Amino acid sequence: MLGLLWMILGPAAVVFLFMQAREKTGLAAEGVARTNTALQWGIILFIFIPIGIGLVIFGYYALKGEYDVSEPGLNEEKIAE
Repeated sequence: MLGLLWMILGPAAVVFLFMQAREKTGLAAEGVARTNTALQWGIILFIFIPIGIGLVIFGYYALKGEYDVSEPGLNEEKIAE
């Protein structure tokens, strides 16, 4: 059930970042200040968009139950190897 939360959180965070980038870039003074602000937000978005995609992928697999432990002690066996 938490997988659905992760699948929603990823795109929601990216949309929120785009909204903030647009707002902060619009509030910056003309010239170099606006260019610097746009560059900073471009880098932030470049870094966080793949993280948002990763959250969606993680949520998909969590929703499918790929991270559920089906056998008791399964994790201990893998760590011991």
